[in-house]
Amino acid sequence: MSKFTFIDLFAGIGGFRIALSNNGGECIGFSEIDKLAITTYCENYGESLDVNLGDIVEIRALPKHDLLVGGVPCQSWSIAGKNLGFDDDRGQLWNDTIYLLKQSKPKCFIFENVKGLNDPRNAKSLQYILKRIHEAGYYAKPFTLDSSDYGIPQSRVRVYIIGFQKKEHFDNFTLPEKIFPKPKLYQFLDLPKMEQASLTTERQTELFGEVLPVVHKRGRDLNNYFLFNDIRNGTSTIHSWDIIPTTQREKDICLLLLKNRRKRIYGPFDGNPLSIEHFNALDKSISCHELEILKSKGILKSVEYVYHINAIANNELSPKEMLVLNHSFEGELRIDDLKNSRKLKQSRILFKKVIKSLKAKSILTCIETRYEFRFTKISSGINGINRIYLPISEVFSTLVASGINDYVATVNITAQSHDELKQKFLEEVYFQEAYRKISKEEACAIQGFPRNFHLPSNSQKWMKLLGNSVSVPVIDKLCKAIVRTGVFDVCTMESSTNTKIYDYKDHLRSKSGQKLEGS
Repeated sequence: MSKFTFIDLFAGIGGFRIALSNNGGECIGFSEIDKLAITTYCENYGESLDVNLGDIVEIRALPKHDLLVGGVPCQSWSIAGKNLGFDDDRGQLWNDTIYLLKQSKPKCFIFENVKGLNDPRNAKSLQYILKRIHEAGYYAKPFTLDSSDYGIPQSRVRVYIIGFQKKEHFDNFTLPEKIFPKPKLYQFLDLPKMEQASLTTERQTELFGEVLPVVHKRGRDLNNYFLFNDIRNGTSTIHSWDIIPTTQREKDICLLLLKNRRKRIYGPFDGNPLSIEHFNALDKSISCHELEILKSKGILKSVEYVYHINAIANNELSPKEMLVLNHSFEGELRIDDLKNSRKLKQSRILFKKVIKSLKAKSILTCIETRYEFRFTKISSGINGINRIYLPISEVFSTLVASGINDYVATVNITAQSHDELKQKFLEEVYFQEAYRKISKEEACAIQGFPRNFHLPSNSQKWMKLLGNSVSVPVIDKLCKAIVRTGVFDVCTMESSTNTKIYDYKDHLRSKSGQKLEGS
């Protein structure tokens, strides 16, 4: 096994460390600022708090090492975030990372980030990052990988930028092969009758009935999960009107809104509320009374959409209120324009609160109300449920720091058609409450950590720590692929890791600005 040293930036709880250490790596320092993550890291790896190199923005030099790794904070590029990129302070951490790469000159590196970094909207930012990496003296390329392809049942798509100092090693690098067949979710869960060893098809059938295939894009196969969602439609979608008593007429009105809410004539977004006038243009028989009934059932909600601006005395306005009112046009203020405003996002102004204060001052009067589904955030689902996965599924949702509203069914079901499967799911799983959230131990396994990895007992805390980490099996396979390039074949290991780290800590405390000896 090749031996190499590495430094763990934005270390979190050490997903990189587990994988690299298992492949001959020796960690000579890590950088992390989250107190709970630091405590968890040191507790699981037997490290002293002094080994933490501290905040990356304060690091001016790194000790000599072979491999630099890190999951640069991803919120700036996340689709779930505000997508501000380098307009967000967190996006600037890429500059600090590349600065240390250029200063320390390791033989190679792995930088991980969310898939949004490789989104067309962020193409210029990604090119900027790659340009800076090239200027630092590295050949590098981004790869988009899904954790579910590498031995764990989690749909976790991430971008991995991998680079080498020498072109021969860069040319020798090839992505690790995907693992087939994929494991099943039940192999990672503690469910009745579950057997952790791989089961034969006959044994799976005995325990669960007919094995259901994963859904394909054309939707011809039966699905292995159900999505609780009012703003999308599909064979495995559970809507509010499926679980709340409604008439066929009410179902038809809901489907009419679902079908039309994404059309551009109603607004610029991927989903827009409709006014009663819009509904009547589609079906003149629909009344406000019917929409209000659906609202009373908790399926629809009304939203104020256009405001008339009344007389204003400038001394009445705060800076935030003035900025919001600057988005008005011909005496009217529209929610569309506020939601679309990059300036408000950059200023971190919550325009809904500002509108409330302007209404209290009688500066704004609502002149148009529209109707929308009550549940419009995909990740929130319906009544706290986003997805329920069947045990035979090959994937589970991406574990994220903010937590997930996804569940696993405690029984499996089989059927011959989509409609039959959906009906059986409602009758045998949902209404019977035969589902639950995953446990801490199961979450560890789904992320590739040991099941006995020590984490806080509070679910919000351990989910945040796991959600911010990398999937260990992916890093394991990438490390093996890097080792195969020969980059570590000639590798000089320092005699004393602890001496290096403590010398480096002394260096950080000094104000001389001189580089470490040997760095």
